[in-house]
Amino acid sequence: MFWIRLRSSALIVAVSTLVLWPGGAVTAAGIGLISLIGLYELNRIGKVEKQLPGLVSYAAAVLLYAALYFLPQTENMLFVTGYLTVLLAVYVAAFPRYRFEQIATPFFGLFYVALMLSYVVRIRAMGSGLLVLLIFISSWGCDTCAYCVGMLCGRHKMTPKLSPKKSVEGAVGGMLGAALLGAVFGAVFGTRLGMEFTSFSPVVGCALICFAGSIGSQVGDLAASAIKRNFEIKDFGTLIPGHGGILDRFDSVIFVAPAIYAVITALGGG
Repeated sequence: MFWIRLRSSALIVAVSTLVLWPGGAVTAAGIGLISLIGLYELNRIGKVEKQLPGLVSYAAAVLLYAALYFLPQTENMLFVTGYLTVLLAVYVAAFPRYRFEQIATPFFGLFYVALMLSYVVRIRAMGSGLLVLLIFISSWGCDTCAYCVGMLCGRHKMTPKLSPKKSVEGAVGGMLGAALLGAVFGAVFGTRLGMEFTSFSPVVGCALICFAGSIGSQVGDLAASAIKRNFEIKDFGTLIPGHGGILDRFDSVIFVAPAIYAVITALGGG
């Protein structure tokens, strides 16, 4: 299992690099495709992956990413209102074919998967391809540091009913470890990020970004665990050997990207 996970991780890194480094249409299309797969996985556990509500959600995700690339100033609230209106029209027209949760799942999914991941595209547009690496440093760096610290000195359970193996010490270690990795990254690549921090040096700025991202990472991981427990499933899918589905591998990235976008903007880098 270890070698399967390692090979899958190497492939994920390679594909992510090919998708994120070019920026522009390549990045928007790549993240859009990942979003569609993740949305399909979520709709599947809601039993609407091939039903009309699910198809509406896929069309909405495509429109969301098209608008993000071609019309970046599009009013999101108008889009959301239109999407909800169409879903409710399907609900009413087909009543009683679909239960309420079969409408709520694709509506939630567009936000949870497609909209949240769209911030990866937004961050890439802020600077060079190096800037996007902060997302993965925050996410995977936090996971690794949290695991190591938790194994060494984890004593106090953080969420015993949801994730019994996670400890408060591990969570703190993950946040501090991610911040340290961010500081090192800022020291090495700070001048090549394609953006400037108006209030802090690149070292401090990257450390703050990764610290905030690590909080989002842990929230995202626990949120995905809660959803899977509610639906009584182990993984969202089987697409990635040793990891599960897209949502199993990108569950933390879903929350890291908007957290990092918000901090970059607050620090004057947007």
